[in-house]
Amino acid sequence: MVMEYAPKVALALLMLVIGIRIINRIAKLAVKAMEKAGLNKNILPFISSMVSISLKLLLIFSVAEVVGVDTTSFIAVLAAAGFAVGLALQGSLSNFAAGILILIFKPYKVGDWIDVQDKFGKVEEIQIFNTIIVTPGQKTLIIPNGQVVESVVTNFSRKGYTRLELNVTMPYAESFPKVRDIIREELKKAPLVMQEMEPEIGIESYDSHSIVLAVRPFVRPDDFWEVTFDVHERIKAAFNRNGIKVAYSEGVEMGKIGE
Repeated sequence: MVMEYAPKVALALLMLVIGIRIINRIAKLAVKAMEKAGLNKNILPFISSMVSISLKLLLIFSVAEVVGVDTTSFIAVLAAAGFAVGLALQGSLSNFAAGILILIFKPYKVGDWIDVQDKFGKVEEIQIFNTIIVTPGQKTLIIPNGQVVESVVTNFSRKGYTRLELNVTMPYAESFPKVRDIIREELKKAPLVMQEMEPEIGIESYDSHSIVLAVRPFVRPDDFWEVTFDVHERIKAAFNRNGIKVAYSEGVEMGKIGE
């Protein structure tokens, strides 16, 4: 038995030692390659571990075959166990796979303002299973990555700027060019409005008492709410100074239409 198995055991041990060294080297090269490719650093240790564990399992089965151990039954048991675990954790595995896709393709990153499934907030952390965002009201939302991948994600920070969609009303009797100029001047005075991009001001619709104007200045995502409140306050004050009136719904009165 010694004469028969000693060479096989020696060869198996040699394969094991050399194989482990080669696998460790491959794992390090894989990490370097992924770093050069620009993959998220949060995912690198996980992928490296998965590559190392998978190759070491293959090495162990190869060594067992060299010694003469029948590995067919072990492979069947592992396959059955993997299938059972996959069925039991299919929801978690879906979130896990989605987390990998998010970290690789980067539809958003930490610090971005996003809207997903009507939930708006700033990305605080991207985990393997969940994305954590903080709303402007400082509420922490934990969204499963599977739901993120299956939904439409609006990224307000990708371009570095976003457009506010504000509405202001003016009476039918008032001159639209006059009101437009007043609003434009107030937008120029607002310190957080991006002056290098021309704001859009126009008539959006007509209702029973007044004309609805669309006011669309461009701002940085982090200034979204601050500029919203500031612009509304400035326009109201400007309307007061210039005698621009607004309609009330207490009654209906016919009047003339301005320019």
